[in-house]
Amino acid sequence: MRPAQGSHNKSTSLFEALSAVDKHSDPLIVDANASITLSNLVSGSALFGRGDELCGRSVLVATTNQFTTASALIELDGVARRIVLCPPDLPIEHLPYVMDTAAVDGIVSDRTALQYGSPRPLYFSPCSPTVEPAKCERNACYKTEWILLTSGTTGIPKLVVHSLASLAGAIGPPNMSPEPIVWSTFYDIRRYGGLQIFIRAIFAGASLVLSNAQESPAAFLTRAARLGVTHISGTPSQWRRALMSPAACFISPKYIRLSGEIVDQPILNSLHSAYPHAQISHAFASTEAGVAFEVNDGFAGIPPETIMCTPFVEMKVKDNSLRIRSARTASRYLGNNVSALLDEEGFVDTGDLLELREGRYHFIGRRDGVINVGGLKVHPEEIEAVINRHPAVQGSIVRTKKNPMTGAMVIADVVLDRVNACLDEDVRELREDILLRCRESLSSYKVPAAINFISSLSIAESGKVLRRNA
Repeated sequence: MRPAQGSHNKSTSLFEALSAVDKHSDPLIVDANASITLSNLVSGSALFGRGDELCGRSVLVATTNQFTTASALIELDGVARRIVLCPPDLPIEHLPYVMDTAAVDGIVSDRTALQYGSPRPLYFSPCSPTVEPAKCERNACYKTEWILLTSGTTGIPKLVVHSLASLAGAIGPPNMSPEPIVWSTFYDIRRYGGLQIFIRAIFAGASLVLSNAQESPAAFLTRAARLGVTHISGTPSQWRRALMSPAACFISPKYIRLSGEIVDQPILNSLHSAYPHAQISHAFASTEAGVAFEVNDGFAGIPPETIMCTPFVEMKVKDNSLRIRSARTASRYLGNNVSALLDEEGFVDTGDLLELREGRYHFIGRRDGVINVGGLKVHPEEIEAVINRHPAVQGSIVRTKKNPMTGAMVIADVVLDRVNACLDEDVRELREDILLRCRESLSSYKVPAAINFISSLSIAESGKVLRRNA
């Protein structure tokens, strides 16, 4: 049996939640090219008044931008039987599998219908970034299933089934402060991390500033500052990239949230230095497990009492893997011949490995992310944590390179801090200093055979550092 929900939000749909927002403040949803007030979303339609034609259907939402997605989600929740949220980087060859597995019989998109070849009859509804007066009543007829996509080890996406209740389960009581909240996120709202912030903004009646994949970090941060962003979230990799930008000093957030990757002490220290007046929190959440907890004490790692005593969430560490049971977790994977999401006790095995040291649990990597060096297992994140503690390092990624003797050797690609970066003649000395720190903290087989200095780390659409092995 799952623990109680714990959410303070009782709305049965996004539209109902939006309808309860204080109209005097009239918050906005804003992207780089457009904006709309939440009250206009209540009274208007981005689907040209065709929402009633999508009632009871399994609807694929596949738009070219987050702004149009936001309008469609508000209109479809409670109306569609199922919403299938298509992430921006879904390979086109996987689309037929997604549509078949989710029994899609309706599509909402700002693309043309000809791009979605399907053998079954489909109702196609265009979606516009502009909102026209609504032509139909919007009553919540369904407890809509939300289908979010995540990648498996084969690259074929897994379809994860949520409800609005599970997605909103971690959202606390409304903000009672007289000062308005303006949310933003580096995440895309078509993924779990960004969708969480979108739903938080809707339930809180807060403005939301959307990011744009085509924007540079400097352009986004400048726009976020101009719009008065107070609360902002992203992965550690996204924050490291942001802090490299001269525009990082433009924003003055009151609340910063990190999730999606291992949060180490250097990134927390960098954020505290850049934003000394902000509350900085790091949270654990995943598409399958939902939001489990957040840590607010300014330190990396997790206090044991967080694992044992987080309200409405049961957690345990079994075989070094974090397992979670709560009303915030997804209910199942969709499709035939898929593995069970929940174990026999109703826990989600996250595959994220923990070890207890110095009185706190620390993530050491993922079970499926281990690299093999001469028959020995290596967690890249463990090596990266050591490298990132060097004061001249902004970030790093560890990978393997084929070696005729050991089969693979460890290589580290390192980005230097723009303030502390050394001159060309000091590079050799810096490389030796980093290697010395690795030798002092790591087993010999984990010490990088080579360190390359690069200008930036590649970040995937998910916001996580892009890992490749040669």
